[in-house]
Amino acid sequence: MREIIVPPLVNVPPESNITDLVLRQAAKASNPALFSRLDAAGQWQDIRATDFVADASLLAKGLMASGVAAGDRVGIMSRTRYEWALIDFAIWFAGGVSVPIYETSSPSQVAWNLGDSGAVAAFGEYAHHENIIRQAATSEGLTALQNVWQLDGSGLDEVRAAGAGVSDDDLEARRRQASLTDIATIIYTSGTTGRPKGCELTHGNFVELSENALATSLGQVVSEHARTIMFLPLAHVFARFISVLAVAAGVTVAHTPDIKNLLPDLQSYRPTFILAVPRVFEKVYNSALTKAEDGGKGAIFHRAADTAIAYSRARQAGKVGLGLQLKHAVFDKLVYGKLRAAMGGEVAHAVSGGGPLGERLGHFFQGIGMQILEGYGLTETTAPITVNTPQSIKIGTVGAPIPGNAVRIADDGEILTKGVCVMRGYYKRDDLSADTFADGWLRTGDIGQLDDEGFLTITGRKKEIIVTASGKNVVPALLEDQIRADALVSQVLVVGDNRPFIGALVTLDEEALPGWLSRHGLPAGTTVAQAVDNAQVKATVQELINRANQSVSQAEAIKSFRIVPADFTEASGHLTPSMKVKRGQVLKDFETVIEEMYGAARP
Repeated sequence: MREIIVPPLVNVPPESNITDLVLRQAAKASNPALFSRLDAAGQWQDIRATDFVADASLLAKGLMASGVAAGDRVGIMSRTRYEWALIDFAIWFAGGVSVPIYETSSPSQVAWNLGDSGAVAAFGEYAHHENIIRQAATSEGLTALQNVWQLDGSGLDEVRAAGAGVSDDDLEARRRQASLTDIATIIYTSGTTGRPKGCELTHGNFVELSENALATSLGQVVSEHARTIMFLPLAHVFARFISVLAVAAGVTVAHTPDIKNLLPDLQSYRPTFILAVPRVFEKVYNSALTKAEDGGKGAIFHRAADTAIAYSRARQAGKVGLGLQLKHAVFDKLVYGKLRAAMGGEVAHAVSGGGPLGERLGHFFQGIGMQILEGYGLTETTAPITVNTPQSIKIGTVGAPIPGNAVRIADDGEILTKGVCVMRGYYKRDDLSADTFADGWLRTGDIGQLDDEGFLTITGRKKEIIVTASGKNVVPALLEDQIRADALVSQVLVVGDNRPFIGALVTLDEEALPGWLSRHGLPAGTTVAQAVDNAQVKATVQELINRANQSVSQAEAIKSFRIVPADFTEASGHLTPSMKVKRGQVLKDFETVIEEMYGAARP
């Protein structure tokens, strides 16, 4: 199949906007709890739809009184927390346009987002963020930026108080000005290369995509009686869309801004579904494996994992043998139940996006009783173009198009898309918009294929395809995902563009290293820098590479590698906030290592 078009299941009135979703919940007799937050005593307290609307309205009036006009841009620089969603809706109630900023952004990055969007106001989480915003405004002469408020302290109370003179009628008139075709947010791509581009996402993108997603069996997972905990950055389109989708469905959403608190928060809040990027699921699996091996139960865990994968594959094929059922039941008590309990005990589903998950992990989690619904999308597509749903799932694929969307595979394998999910264009960049669209189809930059039922499989990123000196095309993700699946490895970058063979840079997982050293009889105090040159570490990495090489041709196989002592992180500038490797930056910063690898390998 080269093209699939799925008509919408829900047609939304053109005068609608995102605020209608929350007003719909507030009008229900059930008045569902849309959010939950920890109080001073550490207890989760629900926030009902009517209370949320009332507070968002007060803040919206304050924004209006402070000079935010319809269509004006307002920045939000904060970690993931309840107030992020509150401010987001307040901006929409005031007819404004939200501009998310990652809380880890540098002053120059903040200046670009606020300056390019022409923001008139901004919210920072703490004094630190406010200072960065003000520093950026001063250094770049952002004269349009008139107000900066903090989420912490008395900042929000100041905004609420400022709106005392704005009437309900004035607020309602402003709220109604935005329709489906109007911009709701400008999200700047985190950018693995070059300056971030501002994606104009409309109210229609969020509302129509949400309504059509909920009209599928995904609506059984994301429903009024469901709970989720948000820990991904709300500045990223994936978490942002799920946040709006949750309001549309009446889900109760909690937030945890610090990933270090995720495990206890999961156990106290007990979500029914979660969302994460693939690296989080890799970490969950590898942490469980490491803990088992450190406790002398590695062999049991490996057998349990193999059984879970076999069980899931058998279920997908439509037949589970009695022997496999019995083994699965035993491991459910010994292993799987404990893994589910660690995540709160009630997580039945997870939504994965932001990169390829891998078939093995998908089957493992489904086999332990947590179905991962993998999807695919971009900032330019309001997140999901396609998604697996409970009643229509093929592990190893990213699902079929959400109703209202279409996918086409170009002659060179590039994935093209159009539909309710696709952005209006790049803000103030008609030139880029023209290059990105072809006959109404958005060029995604990814390569993939559709099966005969319209399920999409991603095979790589078009611009990341490596062409060796002999002209062989190599998709690095096919090798990287397999090697990175081991607990010892943190990151992998396959190299070889215009080179005589394929090589790789590998980093070690600092958290997993101590247990690995102990199991292999090596000194407990061995640092990552020392482990890089250790013969046993090198031999283990070589085994992982050998195993991955079995899945590709000889010309595509990794012939040489180097373990580097510094991990790729967001702080080092080598990862985006959504945990994607900035390939160009890594190649630049480790140029000496790469040159040495190829030089040493010459005959």
